[in-house]
Amino acid sequence: MRKDLVLGMAGSGGDGIVSAGDSLLQAAAAEGYHGVMTKSFGSQIRGGESSCRVRISTDPILNPGGNLDVAVALNWEDFLKFGAELPVSGTTVVIYEAATGVAEADIPLVGVTPLQVIAVPISEMAKATAGTERAKNTVVLGLIAGWFGIGAVAVMKGIRKRLAKKGEELVEANQRAFDAGIAFAKAHPLKIDMFIEASVNKGAPKLLTDGNDMCAAAAIFAGCQFFGGYPITPSTEIMQFFTDHVWKYGGAVLQAEDEIAGIGAAVGASFAGKKAMTATSGPGLSLKTEMMGLATIAELPLVIVDVQRGGPSTGLPTKSEQSDLFAAVFSAHGDVIRPVLAPTSVADTFRITVEAFNIAEQYQTPVLILSDQEISQRKETLDPIDTSKFTIIERLRPAAADLVDYKRFKQTENHISPISHPGMLGGTYLASGIEHSESGAPTNSGSVHARMNDKRTKKLNPLKDRKDLFEVTGNPDAPLALVAWGSVAGVCREALLMAKDKGLDVKLMVPYLLYPVAEQAYLDFFASVQKGIIVEQTHLGQFHKLLRMHLDLPKGVRSLARSGANPFLPGEIVEALHHLLSELQRSHESELQPQE
Repeated sequence: MRKDLVLGMAGSGGDGIVSAGDSLLQAAAAEGYHGVMTKSFGSQIRGGESSCRVRISTDPILNPGGNLDVAVALNWEDFLKFGAELPVSGTTVVIYEAATGVAEADIPLVGVTPLQVIAVPISEMAKATAGTERAKNTVVLGLIAGWFGIGAVAVMKGIRKRLAKKGEELVEANQRAFDAGIAFAKAHPLKIDMFIEASVNKGAPKLLTDGNDMCAAAAIFAGCQFFGGYPITPSTEIMQFFTDHVWKYGGAVLQAEDEIAGIGAAVGASFAGKKAMTATSGPGLSLKTEMMGLATIAELPLVIVDVQRGGPSTGLPTKSEQSDLFAAVFSAHGDVIRPVLAPTSVADTFRITVEAFNIAEQYQTPVLILSDQEISQRKETLDPIDTSKFTIIERLRPAAADLVDYKRFKQTENHISPISHPGMLGGTYLASGIEHSESGAPTNSGSVHARMNDKRTKKLNPLKDRKDLFEVTGNPDAPLALVAWGSVAGVCREALLMAKDKGLDVKLMVPYLLYPVAEQAYLDFFASVQKGIIVEQTHLGQFHKLLRMHLDLPKGVRSLARSGANPFLPGEIVEALHHLLSELQRSHESELQPQE
């Protein structure tokens, strides 16, 4: 019996691979397991390859897992396209479609001998039981239930619910396909028992959702009443969620003709007094930068979500990467500081989104949320969110005294001025992209420009003192360190636990606030550090470079970076820490030699 199981499946578009993963995760959640599912596709608009990775555990899950315990290939050509995303090792059970004609001894996995390889006539079984190959995914679910003990009852309950409107005949056909998978598994037992332990949490209610839906739900909870955007992979689901739900709360959605119009409408809604949001991915962020500058100089609250994907240009539109960091921080004309936040999981996307709106409203500034394809489109089981624990911040409105000779951009002690909206008696002001005086009147004065730059940047300084925007775990005095952000943080959290089990003295910092750089938080963290790695999914090591711009990092701290679609595994992070430890020990060898 085991506590944790990682399954990876791949096939062609239309094989129902992702639907099978959804059904498996829903069944696991119904039975009280913790679960995560990531999905990946080819970049074709129609057809092409698709895959999913499902991790199920009796314990809380920090990331989608390392090497696969179970690999399912409906055809080898599609499976092999996912490479490092579906890694097979010597402990993997490989299940594949017998109709591919490949002998079990000749499967095309170079340099690895799996624990067991099983050819299954999946298509044949689907035709024989359900009358169509479209039931292949249901046969696969039956195989998984039979060999690994997941979802024997709950899977079919979910399938019945999903197919109920299509008629009992189709439901019964899928039942036969599912039962055939279970029967095949029982007739061909595995070499070793890989059943997962029963969950002790069965019956406990759990949410099952993805990062995009969580982001949109949090925005509505925070009071967002306007979304202006344009469809782009992998952020489109945020706009879709708003379209389905925000009208219930008096809000509106504008699907604009392009990315520029989308954010322009959101800036206008903010000027009109409404909390506003837009969402995009890398290419769209490039188009939105001019309007972000307008929101900065007009000091208008705005939340922009960038769901990162592989770049540049169209790049890898269906794969995850963290390479928009420089674009988020530096793609601004003029002297601009705008806060950049990053969630690390589906669960904390809710908190980070609410925080983004609070910061935008409190400091009257655009705020960027850097999500990524993995977080945005992966599904997680999570406990229901206690919304009573959240505080919602509203923008500072003018009091009656402020509206007498109203100065929208009045210099104040904390650099934040009361903000009116159209229709407020006495609150009329000019909000434009030109530099302005305290009243909003255009100016060419260099001294006024300097004071306004000072106002717009200094008001954000308190953010850097927010300790709750940084997570530090491990021994505070450890000589070894990890730093990670975004979806990579979950991998490093698990690596930290593994390293501690192996006796390594290491600590981890996960920043939720990426910019402005909180120098003191990092100085405190690195005070004891002699060796460390900054882990990120960018080819250039962007976060490492950003920190070096602001800090003198310890000489032993280096970058561990790689391009998107090449995920990190917890085990390799631990291996990297072992190398650092060896270097650290060698550097102290001279101190251990006897003195003459």
